[in-house]
Amino acid sequence: MKNKNFQIGDKVELIDDDVSGIVTKVESNEVVFETSDGFEMKVPFSLVVKIDGQLDVDLKDDILLQKLKSDLNPKRKGPSQKPKRQQPAMEVDLHIHNIVDKTSHLSNFEMLNIQLEHSRRKIEFAIEKRIKRIVFIHGVGQGVLKAELHTLFRRYDQVEFYDADYQKYGLGATEIYIYDQ
Repeated sequence: MKNKNFQIGDKVELIDDDVSGIVTKVESNEVVFETSDGFEMKVPFSLVVKIDGQLDVDLKDDILLQKLKSDLNPKRKGPSQKPKRQQPAMEVDLHIHNIVDKTSHLSNFEMLNIQLEHSRRKIEFAIEKRIKRIVFIHGVGQGVLKAELHTLFRRYDQVEFYDADYQKYGLGATEIYIYDQ
């Protein structure tokens, strides 16, 4: 069902999640909005609702429009730019059920250590085999695994890390790039 009641500047919220933001684009059956964290989300009309408290924003303001366009089309800077010719990234799914058969006997601490050791082995393998890119799929959760992964990545001088492609992985993945040494 198409819903044309959404307009740029409307405040919206996901139905099944505690995520809200401001509509930046309305398409034929989807709405694009920017969350308070600055992330852009594109969802079908059926998964989002308009909430009270529209912003008083003058979208005819040239400075505001220019800022909105530049925020929606960020340009990568510095060393985090991807190499020109890319090989496909190796994907490592760190969800615990993909690493071990049974988790009922494991504590959260043990599961975290298994995931980190699995990640370390994958990084070492990639360095040995000259694999340049790895996407670690860690999920969203509480962010403990993601924070520990970032600590692990910082131990390697030749590794740079950044959020993986949002459209493909959402917020639950981190990509690393391994430089030659």
